[in-house]
Amino acid sequence: MSKVKFLLVLSVLLGWYQVSSQELLTKQEAISYTLDNNLGIKVANNNTEIADNNAGVLNSGYLPTLTGNAGANFNRENTEGQLANGEVRSADGVESRRYNASVNLNYTLFDGLGRFYNYKSLKEESNLTELQARETIETTILQLFSVYYEVARLTENTSNLKQALEISKDRLKRIKYQFEYGQNTGLDVLNAEVDVNTDSINLLQAEQVLKNTKRDLNLIMNRDLATQFEVDTLVTFTPGLVMEDMLNQAKENNVVLLQAEKGILINEYAIKTTRGGFLPTVGLTGSYGWNQNQNDNPLAFTIENTTSGLAAGLNLSWDLFDGGRTITQYKNAKIHYENQELQKKQVNLTVERDIRNAWETYQNALFILKTQETNVKTSLNNFNRTEERYKFGTATNLEFRQAQINLLNAVLAKNQAKYTAKLAELEVLQVSGQILNVDF
Repeated sequence: MSKVKFLLVLSVLLGWYQVSSQELLTKQEAISYTLDNNLGIKVANNNTEIADNNAGVLNSGYLPTLTGNAGANFNRENTEGQLANGEVRSADGVESRRYNASVNLNYTLFDGLGRFYNYKSLKEESNLTELQARETIETTILQLFSVYYEVARLTENTSNLKQALEISKDRLKRIKYQFEYGQNTGLDVLNAEVDVNTDSINLLQAEQVLKNTKRDLNLIMNRDLATQFEVDTLVTFTPGLVMEDMLNQAKENNVVLLQAEKGILINEYAIKTTRGGFLPTVGLTGSYGWNQNQNDNPLAFTIENTTSGLAAGLNLSWDLFDGGRTITQYKNAKIHYENQELQKKQVNLTVERDIRNAWETYQNALFILKTQETNVKTSLNNFNRTEERYKFGTATNLEFRQAQINLLNAVLAKNQAKYTAKLAELEVLQVSGQILNVDF
């Protein structure tokens, strides 16, 4: 077994050991953590709950208002008065007390249908907030996997750099033995040591970047930044994707386009609500009241008086002319509606452009991936042949090192192409509105 093949097997075994000794964070677990804990998603969900509350019947204006009032007054005063027969009477410290309590009901029977369309608008605003929350989730999931796959790429790169370091260390041992027997010069030993140091630095830097990126992933999932884990480096592509299908799916499911459609509907209701200002308002009032007056004044005809009873009324209010305010609001509402339609047309064009751009990027990424896979096979074959020649002394140290670097660069480029292609696919799925409906 060649040195490279042995190290490949060793890498697989080491990778299995690391995964078994640390938490394996699967893609589905990462999604679950993010949906449950991501702070941005929590804020979006809270906004959705607020919109649901606003769209409830308690905020609709359809329910009556009921108010209670109560009061008490106390007076203490001196009084003096003359009777019809000329007799003068006076009293000091006369007390009078008044008590009242009432329950009042107000209900709008008709307000020009403004309340009706406002309620419908609140419902659509609630739906719009749900779409905004969905957009936040889609964006966060795409961000999650951009970091998740970066961790996967760096994990594989680190493993490959470890292999390169082991090969360089093995070469250094070989050259030292050969130097002891006079088969190599001291310069060959120094060059091999430089290669070992270079590979060690590359590995150290890669491990540091990997640690930092893992913390970035923990941050997105809103969990302890020090949590240690491994990720699944297996990448599978969604089969059967067709650009025309993606375009059709986007017209029905793209979240930005759906928000634009909700905006048009909300503005349509705004026009109808404003138009209700031209119609009268009819209201119903009702009350139950209780009043009691107590008076110790000797000049008063009654010392105590108590009343209670029901009252009801119907009123009509019609702003025949309000200075043009309602007319202005109506005209502006129509302009807002027109702007919303123009915005939807712009969104349609933007979504189509994004789909076509994302699709071409995805196809190019797949082509690059296949090319890089071919390059890896070619570089591996070249390395194996150079390694055999090096063992028999027909290849120089420089040739061996160059073949090793070429293989490492090909493997790293292939890893980059693999994850770039997967992220390009996810962007296609996001624009088409399908990113939450696929397996990752």
